[in-house]
Amino acid sequence: MRQRPRGDSRGILDPGRMLREVRFRRHLPAEPLRQWVEHYWLIDWTLRDPFEQRVVPHPSVNVVFQRDGDGPESGEVAGVGLDLFRITLSGTGRVSGVQFRPGGFHPFWQRPVSELTGRRVPLPAGRLTRPDVLVCAGRPSGLSPTAASDDERCRALDALLSAWQPEPDPMAEEAIQLAEAIRTDRTVLRVDDFAARHDVPVRRLQRLFMEYVGVAPKWVIRRYRLQEAVEQAAGGPLRWADLAADLGYSDQAHLVRDFTAVAGMSPAAYARSVR
Repeated sequence: MRQRPRGDSRGILDPGRMLREVRFRRHLPAEPLRQWVEHYWLIDWTLRDPFEQRVVPHPSVNVVFQRDGDGPESGEVAGVGLDLFRITLSGTGRVSGVQFRPGGFHPFWQRPVSELTGRRVPLPAGRLTRPDVLVCAGRPSGLSPTAASDDERCRALDALLSAWQPEPDPMAEEAIQLAEAIRTDRTVLRVDDFAARHDVPVRRLQRLFMEYVGVAPKWVIRRYRLQEAVEQAAGGPLRWADLAADLGYSDQAHLVRDFTAVAGMSPAAYARSVR
C-alpha cells in the first residue's frame, strides 16, 4: 500500500503555472480507505486575475467540495471525464477533493460506475448520495471538508467516506489492480495482449471495466499513454515519431490527432506554451 501520495503532475496541463497561481497539495486518506482512494487533493487560491486550469482527466471518479470566497460550500460527484476539463478560478476560494482509484468508487456507489461517466452530479453539502440512498456524513466537531487546516480537511473527508460504509468487493479489487497495471506499465498498448498477460478473457475484462471503472480498458490504456505524452511534452524537446511508436501509435500523425483532441492543442503548440 502506498505510504505517500503520488508526486507526479500527470494529467495537469502546464503544472508549473498552476503551482505559481494556487496552493496545490495531496494527502493520503486514513489507512482503511487507501484500498479505494488514491489521495485527497487540496487547492487554495487568492488571485488578482482569473486563472484557467486545464486537466486531462484520469480514469477516476472524484468527489469534490468547493467554496468560493465566503459563499456556500457546494459538492459534486464527478464521473470519469471524457473530455478536457477546464475551470476558471478567481478571487479567493478553496477545493477539497477525493480522487478514487480507478475501480475504487464502486463499493461506495454500488451501481455501474459507467452511469457517472462524463457527468458531474451535484450533491447536498455534507452528504454523499447514490440513487437508492442518502447518507448523512456526520461531520466531526462541526468541521466541513473546506475547514481551515489540511489536517482538519482530511479528517472531515475521512469521516465523510467512512460514513458511506463501503464493503470489500473482490471484483473492485481486481479492477483496481488491473487499472494500476495499465497505469504503471507503459508496455501495455493493446487490450488483447493485456488480457492474455493477466489470463482474463477480453469480454470479461471489458465488462469488468465498464461496471467498476466506468470506461472500457482500451480507453484507459489510451488515456494513460496520452497523459505520458503530455507529461513528456512539458519536459523538453522530443522526437514525436519515436514517442508515437513507444506509445503504440501506428504513426506520428495518429498521436498528434489524439493529443490535440484531448489537450485542446497540438503537441508542438503545448510544448511551446509551457516554455
